[in-house]
Amino acid sequence: MTETPYSIGEGPATRVSLSLPEGTAEAIRQRVGKREFSAFITAAVERELRGQILDEYLADYERRKGSISPVEQERARQVFDEVFAEEGGWPVAS
Repeated sequence: MTETPYSIGEGPATRVSLSLPEGTAEAIRQRVGKREFSAFITAAVERELRGQILDEYLADYERRKGSISPVEQERARQVFDEVFAEEGGWPVAS
C-alpha cells in the first residue's frame, strides 16, 4: 500500500473502475439520479472506511483494557465523529 498525504474524503477526484450488480446500480440511480451516483458511492465508501477504523480502534482498546459495553461503544463513535469533524477529517485507513 502506498502512503498518501490525503485523509478520507480529501484530495482530488480520481477515476476508478467499479463493478456493481445491475440491481444495486439501478437502485442507486433511482434514489439519487445519474448525476449524483458517484457522490452516493463516495459517501457510502467513506462511511464504511470510518466504521472500519473505529472498529479497529475499539478492538485494539478491548485487547489492551478489556471489554467495552454497547453504550461505551456508541459514546466512542460520537466522540470520534466530534473530534474528527473539528480536525477537518478522518485519518487514512490502515
